[in-house]
Amino acid sequence: MNWMALSDPQAWMIASAEAIASVVIVTGLLQVTFYFVLLLYAGAALGTRPPVPRSATLWRRYSEQAPAISVLAPAFNEELSIVESTRSLLALQYPDFEVIVINDGSKDGTLARMIAEFGLEKVDRFIDSGVNHAPISGFYASPRLPRLLVVDKENGGKADALNAGINCARTALFCAIDADSILESDALLRVVRPFIDEPHLTIAAGGTIRIANGCKVDAGRITDIRLPTNFLALVQIVEYLRAFLMARVGLGKMQALTVISGAFGLFRRRQVVEVGGYSHGTVGEDMELVIKLHKLMREAKRDYRIDFIAEPVCWTECPDSLAVLGRQRARWQRGALECFVKHKGMLFNPRYGRIGMIGFGHILLVDVLGPVLEILGYVLVPLLWALGLLALPWLLAFLAVTFTLGIFLSMATLVLEEIQLRRFPKARELAVLAGIAVVENFGYRQLSNVWRLQGWWQFVRKQQSWGTMVRKGFSAA
Repeated sequence: MNWMALSDPQAWMIASAEAIASVVIVTGLLQVTFYFVLLLYAGAALGTRPPVPRSATLWRRYSEQAPAISVLAPAFNEELSIVESTRSLLALQYPDFEVIVINDGSKDGTLARMIAEFGLEKVDRFIDSGVNHAPISGFYASPRLPRLLVVDKENGGKADALNAGINCARTALFCAIDADSILESDALLRVVRPFIDEPHLTIAAGGTIRIANGCKVDAGRITDIRLPTNFLALVQIVEYLRAFLMARVGLGKMQALTVISGAFGLFRRRQVVEVGGYSHGTVGEDMELVIKLHKLMREAKRDYRIDFIAEPVCWTECPDSLAVLGRQRARWQRGALECFVKHKGMLFNPRYGRIGMIGFGHILLVDVLGPVLEILGYVLVPLLWALGLLALPWLLAFLAVTFTLGIFLSMATLVLEEIQLRRFPKARELAVLAGIAVVENFGYRQLSNVWRLQGWWQFVRKQQSWGTMVRKGFSAA
């Protein structure tokens, strides 16, 4: 070691600047490398279990073996979209299911609209007491709609509402969705495939979430897939493709999936009750449920599978304003940190196998360290280069990792979408999304990391509020 050089203040500052740049660049390279691996696994998963193109084929293959499912839709102030969403659920193509809408103490006209639209009347209903939730005020049903039950309860949050639905469910499987979402008619038939193929192993499965902004809706169905004109909605389409088609399909193939979206997931009720249902006091209840299931099965040394299926699609309305989107992303970040800290003993713990090594390693790299180090890189690397403390190759390496490889991954995900699913039939739409995949890296990505840092700050302050999600409702055909 050259102690004389280190005693020189300028040499010490250059060494410190290079150390900072190294940490930022190496972390970025690790993230990109991991995403490349996920992309390969996602391609392999879609290749070994290719999507079934026609609903009629699905029905012939699986309808006779398909187990009964309870669809749970928690609703809080969903007056604008609750009727369309419920119609969508009632029209699902599945042999045996019930729809349970849980009104979680809404302050708007959610319950009144449901009663008026579907001719509901108050009824009695026996429920289990497997998991805890706030008191139920009443049950509503209609003889002409035997599949539909509406549960009216005191406000307790989304996790509490889902727990009430679990207690009301009369089936071995339940599907948790958001009440502002629309399932494609064959979504249950598609997502139930792992439960039919490996019934003694599969305890949970997730499906893809797509953005409904800009699409046309009629009688609870997406009748015309269109791209939105709002930039924030467009960029979220690309984000969702990366998150679901690449990351979650890949992690599912690895059997290291740590989150199934609260907007669409299928679970075996017995194991969920065994872990106490959805946790209260967290905004990451969907992520923590999956982690608790992994923990339960690993500690009991029971064989199991938690899968992700790309082609069952749930459509949801995404935020199209900076304020609402920022609150959502900060909340997601806070939820990931809460789950990580609560179950930090699983990180790199051989007892938990792939979920501890890969799943929690992914959370550490992407959710815990990712936003902090990326923002640090955006601020410090250009500044240190401008001050002459970093040579040009350091700056170019940072830009390559941050922008070039990021753009490539987004483009590769679009290619995977076109090869396997083809949800965007027009070449113009793919061209627009390709453009967005480039543009998002210059401004939006940096802003997204700022929102995630806000989530970090909220986590440190132990903030628990969800914030307000403004809905505009689906566009009628």
